[in-house]
Amino acid sequence: MGKPTGFLEYERAPRRDRPPRERIADWKESHPPVEVETLRTQASRCMDCGIPYCHTGRLLAGMASGCPVHNLIPEWNDLVYRGQWKEAYIRLAKTNNFPEFTGRVCPAPCEGSCTVGLNGAPVTIKSLECEIVDRAFAEGWVVAEPPTVRTGKRVAVVGSGPAGLACAAQLNRAGHAVTVFERADRVGGLLLYGIPNMKLDKGVVERRVRLLADEGVRFVTGTEIGHHLPAERLVKDYDAVVLCGGATAARDLPVEGRQLQGIHLAMEFLHANTRSLLDSGLADGKYISAAGRKVVVIGGGDTGTDCVGTSIRHGAAAVTQLEILPRPPDARAADNPWPQWPKIHKMDYGQEEAAALWGADPRRYQVLTRKFVGDAAGRVRALHLVSVEWVRGADGRFAPRELPGSEQVLEADLVLLALGFVGPERTVPGQLQAKLDDRGNVWTDENKMTSVPGVFAAGDMARGQSLVVWAIREGRQAALAVDRYLSYGDTVLT
Repeated sequence: MGKPTGFLEYERAPRRDRPPRERIADWKESHPPVEVETLRTQASRCMDCGIPYCHTGRLLAGMASGCPVHNLIPEWNDLVYRGQWKEAYIRLAKTNNFPEFTGRVCPAPCEGSCTVGLNGAPVTIKSLECEIVDRAFAEGWVVAEPPTVRTGKRVAVVGSGPAGLACAAQLNRAGHAVTVFERADRVGGLLLYGIPNMKLDKGVVERRVRLLADEGVRFVTGTEIGHHLPAERLVKDYDAVVLCGGATAARDLPVEGRQLQGIHLAMEFLHANTRSLLDSGLADGKYISAAGRKVVVIGGGDTGTDCVGTSIRHGAAAVTQLEILPRPPDARAADNPWPQWPKIHKMDYGQEEAAALWGADPRRYQVLTRKFVGDAAGRVRALHLVSVEWVRGADGRFAPRELPGSEQVLEADLVLLALGFVGPERTVPGQLQAKLDDRGNVWTDENKMTSVPGVFAAGDMARGQSLVVWAIREGRQAALAVDRYLSYGDTVLT
C-alpha cells in the first residue's frame, strides 16, 4: 500500500452531510464534495491486510459481508492515495457497472468487513467509491463505448432497475442487441422511483441511461410485459429473455381498519412523490402530501427512512417510525462478530432530520399495530398499539409476544406501510409457466435460467428483496450466463 501505517496515523473522517435543517428545505443530495487531501488521507487508511475481506461478497448469518460485486477496493484505495484518479476509476469500473449508484445508496457491507474495523473505525470505502466515479464523469473519462462487433442475437430484458440495467450493459458489451422493457414512463426502476431524489439524484440515473442508449441499448417505456405485451411474445421474438422485474409485491398489514383513507404502501407514496417532482417540481399536486399531517411510518428499514425524510420535506407536523424488532445494540454483540454485517444502532438521514426538528429519534421499538381507527369520514385518525417482547418458541425461533397492559393509542392522519416485499408479481412468471421457489421467487438453476428454456431471471425477482449492489451482481451473472447460452458455451464477459 502507498501508506502502510496510514491506519495507525489517521482517524476515520466520514463524508460530511449538509446540516439537517438546511437539507430538508430542498430535494438535493446532502453530500458536498470532499477535499482531495482528505480523500487521499482516508484512502491511506486501507491496510496491507493480506486477506481483504472487504471484497469477498459472501452471506454470513444471512447478511451481506464484503462487496457482492467484488470491487477491487485495496487497489483503488492505493491509487487514490497516489493521486492516480483515472487509474482508480478504471479499476472500479472493471467490477461495477454503476458505482455512481452504489456510492450513494449502498449500505456498504464492504465497510462492515474492513479489517481496520476489527479494532477501530473502518475505511470510508463508500465515499471514496463515490468520489472516484464523480470525478471520472467530471473529467470526461466516462464515455459511451459501443461494441465494435454485433453478434446478430437479440435479447429482451424485462425491468430497468439495477439488475436489468447491469444485465443490459453487459450483454450489449458482448455485442448482442438488447431491448429493455419498462412499464413506468421513465427508465430506472427502483433507482428512479423507489429511492428519493435527496438520496440519489435522478440526473445521475438519467445520465447513465443516456450512456447505455448511446452504446446501443434500446429502451421501451410505458410497456408492461404481461399486460401490454404477452410474455410469450418475447420468447418467440427474441433469442433470450431475462426477467429483472424486481420483488414488487409489497407486504401489507391486514389488520382492522386497513381500508381507511390515509393508509398507503410506502412505494405508492415514494413513487408518486418522485414522479411529481420530476414532472413539475411537485407543482401538479399529483402526490400524497404529508404537509401538516401527523405521519406514522410502520417499518424500520431503508424504505421507512425514505418515507421519514420525504414526509419531513413535505412539511409534516410530526413523524413517528414504528419497528417491531428490538433496538439494536450500540456496539457489536458477541454473536455478531467481524466480518459479519454489524447489526448496531445508528441514525440514518431521516432520523437525523427528525431529531433536528423535534429533538428526538422518531423510532419506537418493539411495538405492534393491532388496528387502525378512523373518523366519520372514513379517514385514519389513530393506531392502537401494543408493546411486544421477543421469546424463543418450541421450534427454536424467536417470535413477538404481546405484553399485557402495554396497550397505547397513537394519533395519525397519514400512515405509510414500509414492511418490505414478499416477492415478484405473478403475471409474467404465470404467463410463462415459470417455476417458483419455496419463497415465491422465480426459480433459477446455477446458470440463472428459469424452468423455461431461454428465459433467465436475476435480481430481486429471483433472489428476493435485497440490496442494489446484489442486484447489479445478479444482472452481471445473468448476462454472463446468457452470453454463454447464445455463444455455445463461450463468453467474452467476466
